Amino acid sequence: MRVIELDGKQVVTTDTKWESLVGYSRAVKRGNQIMVTGTVGVNEDGTFPKTTIEQARRSLDIIVSALEMLGGNRNDVVRTVIYLTKIDDWEDVGKVHAEYFSESRPATTIVEVSRLVPLNAWVEIEVDAVLV
Repeated sequence: MRVIELDGKQVVTTDTKWESLVGYSRAVKRGNQIMVTGTVGVNEDGTFPKTTIEQARRSLDIIVSALEMLGGNRNDVVRTVIYLTKIDDWEDVGKVHAEYFSESRPATTIVEVSRLVPLNAWVEIEVDAVLV
């Protein structure tokens, strides 16, 4: 991941094929706000962890890295949205979420979706942060 200036914003790009295909950035900072796009828990080698818990943890690691690249941290997060392909996993993923955000306790939504891109992803997380 790297930070670039784009149209008056700082953005984190991963230079993946998906970013140019869909036209998005991993994270965008404008003013004191950072928005991190929906992030699946893919490993650096393109594989996916074998459990939803591990995928959630990896997703949040990627998110925290993007926040830090833009001058933020996990305590700046004010809102998270968690998408699950199996809603029965909500409690396990919620515990992972609590590991990262138990101090800042952002507003959070958890919803079930039928599928994610790519198909071997079972959890996707997006966050909004406000720097103080």
